[in-house]
Amino acid sequence: MNEQQNTTDQAGPTKPRHRADRRFGRTVVGLAAVAGLGLAAWATTANAATTSTAKATPTCSTAALKVTFGRGLAGGMNHQGVVITLRNLSGRTCALRGYPGLGLENSAHKKLTAHTHWGNTWYAHNPGKKTLTLKDGQSAEAVVAWTHANTGTSGAVRASFLEITPPGATQHKTLAFPQWVDHGDLSVTALARHITVTS
Repeated sequence: MNEQQNTTDQAGPTKPRHRADRRFGRTVVGLAAVAGLGLAAWATTANAATTSTAKATPTCSTAALKVTFGRGLAGGMNHQGVVITLRNLSGRTCALRGYPGLGLENSAHKKLTAHTHWGNTWYAHNPGKKTLTLKDGQSAEAVVAWTHANTGTSGAVRASFLEITPPGATQHKTLAFPQWVDHGDLSVTALARHITVTS
């Protein structure tokens, strides 16, 4: 009888403690779920804000840009180059990032064999890819370089025009470019607000 009574006495308080534990557990799980929902909602809002900001500045289209030659660059060892400028004349803000595409054409605007190399050039260090936000009237520039050691030989391409395609675009602008280019090889830096010429 005493043993049974002792067993009953020990078991009696345990039940309320289990119920309390279960209630506490449910409370913790419920709070965690609410916190999780709050974090998810915050992350969704943050992502939406980021997406909205990214979409707010469109990429500059070819039609929005005026492409011109800037400073001509010359030097020894048959090197030659030029600064190209892309000016936003769209009437609104747009963005550019990366390297301009290049191509060569003959006097009849027929495409010639050309190879474009991205990075440092004889005249300037590559500034690297950066997103440039251009307000109306603002511009970006890059340096194009080539050699002409084989002028007048089969190892050189005789160009009349240079095709310049803005990053992210599929259409190009064409500028007069009466140059001999060894093997059609052109080097170009990434676009930047300003490129410092070192050679």
